[in-house]
Amino acid sequence: MKPFGLHSLISPRNPDDLLEGNWSKTPFITHGLNESVREIFDLPFLQSREALIRCWSGFIQAHLPDIADESSSIEVRAEDAEKLFKNRMGLLFNNVEKLSPFLRSAVEAVRSDLGLPAATYGRCMVYATPDGKGTAPHFDQNINFVLQLQGTKKWWLASNESVENPTERHTIGQPITPELSTYAPVSFPTAMPEGSMTYTLEPGSVLFVPRGYWHCTEAAGDALALNFTYNQPAWLDVFLAALRSRLVLSPEWRELADGVGSTNQERRKRARCEFDGLLLEHTTDLPNWSAENILDATEGASEI
Repeated sequence: MKPFGLHSLISPRNPDDLLEGNWSKTPFITHGLNESVREIFDLPFLQSREALIRCWSGFIQAHLPDIADESSSIEVRAEDAEKLFKNRMGLLFNNVEKLSPFLRSAVEAVRSDLGLPAATYGRCMVYATPDGKGTAPHFDQNINFVLQLQGTKKWWLASNESVENPTERHTIGQPITPELSTYAPVSFPTAMPEGSMTYTLEPGSVLFVPRGYWHCTEAAGDALALNFTYNQPAWLDVFLAALRSRLVLSPEWRELADGVGSTNQERRKRARCEFDGLLLEHTTDLPNWSAENILDATEGASEI
């Protein structure tokens, strides 16, 4: 059997064929995964919601009834989680890979297979959803491979016509974050967009949810699902990481930004002149930068 990787989550698709297209913007579903994800289904703590709660030592996120979403939740200890679930509140277990060396290596293998930057934040999350409950319509700033472990769960997905490549999450009806508001419209839809696609997940189904896609869910019977979740470092993130690593070498750039917020006009003027000098020095250096040099520094030297 091959080591666990992207091929395990998208079988029988060929990962090379998938990655040839615009993979990060196109949802897809596959059903009947058995042998390729067998090691996940065999993990003792994923045999049931109760088994996961028994071995959980940290906080569990419980979704409040008003919105049933991460934006409206409380953190509870394991001893209280089952009681809240019985009261029809969904549960979210974050960073489940910490319980299993196998899951930790699987998260990294899938990241590598996808060709995502080394600094990508990848993790496993488990959602325990009561019968008839689910999550409110929202979009994420990350991608998700959702593996249904138990029960049946219906998903509705719709493309996002309001904002492209969001850097932050948003739930319908909730305030827009300050950063999102700088490039998003004044208002978002007030309900799930019309013409959404419907997907039904049963044990062994995997659904790929692209970044930015509107989605909401509802369970038919108590359900348990494992997500492989990856943030989506943009070119701006790659550049900013390289920029900081370059500038931190300079004692002048490490100097205190003295006077920037001063009410004294002379101090503010001196601060701006000093900053202008640093920026001028950087603009003369920038033409010497190349993608190859930056990526060799952040990702390691290319083997191509």
